[in-house]
Amino acid sequence: MATSDRSSTDPITMEIIRYGVASITDQIDANITRTAFSPYIYEYKDFAVGLAGPTGDLVAQCRGGMPIFVADSFGMAVRDGLTIYGVDRLFHGDVLICNHASVQGQHLNNTVMYAPIFVGPHKDTLVGFFAINMHWVDIGGSVPRSSDIFMEGIQFRSIKSRSKGEPIEEVYRIIECNSREPQALMGDIAAQLAGCMLGAELTANLAERYGSQTYFHAIEAMLDQSEHASRKWIESLPDGVYSAEAFLDNDGEGDQPIHLPVSVIVAGDEMTIDYSRISAQVAGCINSGYFGGGRTTARVAFKYLLGDGEPANEGTFRPLKIILPPGKILSADATAPMGNYSQPFPTAIDVIIRALAKASPGSAVAGHYGSFSGFRFMGRGADGARFDNHANGYGGWGARDAQDGTGPFRTMAHGDTRIIPMELQEALYPMRLEGFSLREDSGGVGAFRGGLGVTYAYRVHVDCKLIVKFDRIDCPPWGIAGGGAGKPGHVRVEKPDGTIHVLRKTKGFPLEANDLVHIETGGGGGYGEPHARDKAILRHDVLEGYVSPASAEQNYGGL
Repeated sequence: MATSDRSSTDPITMEIIRYGVASITDQIDANITRTAFSPYIYEYKDFAVGLAGPTGDLVAQCRGGMPIFVADSFGMAVRDGLTIYGVDRLFHGDVLICNHASVQGQHLNNTVMYAPIFVGPHKDTLVGFFAINMHWVDIGGSVPRSSDIFMEGIQFRSIKSRSKGEPIEEVYRIIECNSREPQALMGDIAAQLAGCMLGAELTANLAERYGSQTYFHAIEAMLDQSEHASRKWIESLPDGVYSAEAFLDNDGEGDQPIHLPVSVIVAGDEMTIDYSRISAQVAGCINSGYFGGGRTTARVAFKYLLGDGEPANEGTFRPLKIILPPGKILSADATAPMGNYSQPFPTAIDVIIRALAKASPGSAVAGHYGSFSGFRFMGRGADGARFDNHANGYGGWGARDAQDGTGPFRTMAHGDTRIIPMELQEALYPMRLEGFSLREDSGGVGAFRGGLGVTYAYRVHVDCKLIVKFDRIDCPPWGIAGGGAGKPGHVRVEKPDGTIHVLRKTKGFPLEANDLVHIETGGGGGYGEPHARDKAILRHDVLEGYVSPASAEQNYGGL
């Protein structure tokens, strides 16, 4: 489509369409939150909503979704469906699902549901696809987070779940019979389906209101605008090669660290992220595919750095190139275990930001806590019913020049996912939360202090198992310009007799009724020499419990 065609669309209409498609994704986001069955969806918000163009390019996404879902599991699922069916075998009223490791390169719970959007009197003009990536609560598999992709659950390679508006009942039976939590799963799927269908209808209405050609012109102009903003920002950086590295403690199977060195190459108005030196894929289930891993983390980091207020879409990422050979931990083959695929993501994103800080020292930011800090209680309640309380901890983000670190927040890979309310956890699961507070002294010391982690204390009422996924113990969040590192997180299990067990990663630590589980998440790194911290602010830190009197004396020279 020629640029002159796109520029012929008047700017008011373009803005109406631009904000219209974004508002539709936000509306469906809100609808799913209201209608889903599982707390992982309606509270934790482990899903994302997006609109793709006719070839799978990202057009719009909801503001509150998981960023690692929209960059770019939507597009890969849609392109796979187009490869398998072609446009000629897709019809108005069709709905497809895809979670296949060879397509999306993420764990199998992440299932994209998408619907083609047709307009016109005969519904024969394809204007895009409405897509929702949702974490399905249970899709079978012999053990959670297995070391074999084929033990992780059932895979769907872009199959239709509805055809021309009619459900394909056999597909729903297969899904329901392969889940340990069919009621919650089928309820979530119903919410996902309703979101896809309504989103497709609303988008079709918008396109028909202005005509498909005007709609296409406006979308292309929007993508061009985002591309221009990205190129302009890259051009503001000095050309060069900027490198940084960090590592994970291990892959959950062995003891060897997982190295994540990254180089960022700035050349004119293009940026290349070079992952070629990162660790090869591993036996543990922290692998991801090229599109679901390497490209995803590169795009999320790029958008954090860009920070221009422009919506994220395919145009945003046109100037971004990636070097990533196959067989790496972020470009693993489709048979690699991927149950904990996202564990390296916060560190990979943070390392890219760390590297590029050397190109713009004034915007340098210390490291954030960089670990999902996942914990999961699994077992059966007193009534024999199965329960599975799964959460990730909030932690501290890094400080920067003239600003303390923020938080506690989710990691850079999470977006706006939320804590499941404690009252709801106590109502649904056989446990009581005896403590929930900011973690004193967890932020790295400095003229500007790192953000704080949090502390949870769970008392379990029944025998059960505890799965822990804490990382970056040996590579704590780095400080910069003289600032100290943030404290890494850890888990302690306190038995009634006073025995203490300290955990990093476990596949199923046995808990007994009345055990107390202390979960402490990490803080962010500090910025600048600690003795330069304003004394009035330091006194406030001590009064509020952010910094202990001992740390104020030892690290800051006293009050």
